[in-house]
Amino acid sequence: MVRYLRAFIQKFLGALVFYTQIPLPHTLPLDFDGIARFAPLIGLAIGGVLMMTGIMLVTFTVITPWLLAAVLVALWVWITGALHLDGAMDMADGWACLDRDRGLGVMRDPHSGAFGIITAIVILLLKMAALTQDAIVPQGTQLLGLPLICGWARWGQLIAIVRFPYLRAEGKGKLHKTAIRGFEDALPSLLILLGCQVAAYELGFFSLGQTVMMPIVALFFSWGFATWINGKFGGHTGDTYGAIVEWTETVLLCCLALS
Repeated sequence: MVRYLRAFIQKFLGALVFYTQIPLPHTLPLDFDGIARFAPLIGLAIGGVLMMTGIMLVTFTVITPWLLAAVLVALWVWITGALHLDGAMDMADGWACLDRDRGLGVMRDPHSGAFGIITAIVILLLKMAALTQDAIVPQGTQLLGLPLICGWARWGQLIAIVRFPYLRAEGKGKLHKTAIRGFEDALPSLLILLGCQVAAYELGFFSLGQTVMMPIVALFFSWGFATWINGKFGGHTGDTYGAIVEWTETVLLCCLALS
């Protein structure tokens, strides 16, 4: 039992280091094998930090809604190291190329083009606008929904990893693809997310409609988006995984705001 607990902690810490910029001691034992299956749990943690930061700022300061939204989005970008936002930008630049192979080459280029910059602006503006709607309320739905939004978006990434081929011989995404054997590796995090969704409803965070809407939108959007990307490129890369996370987060946040 102790051995399994130690292995779980090492993998979880490895996922935390890989997916975030949260400072951890360098002496900690880390295991990066199979960390993709921990991504939804890391999403819950990231969203939890954002939620608690927002609630504290609203409760103890006179911060304006737009400033609060800007602070949360900036913290969102920092805590993830812009890992997924960079992927969304690269994918947008590659998508703009009519030729598939040229598009994949553009996605490998570390420099951002016009389409990538525009994509980043649109994503950040949509997140800020959605958060602003109820930012003046400490118990605002968008604020309370941030942990599950980040969790569901990263489970959507697992759909692409499980369902579609990986296109590169190496890279960060390859680490995920080789470690995920099938849907059974994504099932535990799905059950955890569903349990958290029900618990949030019981605590009064969401209405019944919102509780049902969030997992349905997350699963169908991420699946549809991943399928669309596969139709364009014939598979996925680490950049497209990041794009799925970013756009699923954005869509879920906007759906909560509209609801």
